[in-house]
Amino acid sequence: MTIVYDQYTLVVRMTPAQCRAACGLLGWTAADLARAASVSVFTICNFEAERSVPDPAIMRSMRHAFEGAGIRFDDAAAGVRVSLRDP
Repeated sequence: MTIVYDQYTLVVRMTPAQCRAACGLLGWTAADLARAASVSVFTICNFEAERSVPDPAIMRSMRHAFEGAGIRFDDAAAGVRVSLRDP
């Protein structure tokens, strides 16, 4: 199965790799992100494993959960860089 992320990264700007990186920076599991974003663990696991792409509303919820926990998505960088905000 080939999944094209470009249409979603233009809307939400987050790839599965960036999702995994953000979880890693926070020390979150898929269940932690699922709780914070109010989505299913199944959705998170499938996205991180590149098996499916959630709809844009779910992607926004995931990114909002990350940003609320201190993750910064630097959209100005080549691609999108994921980092923790300075305290």
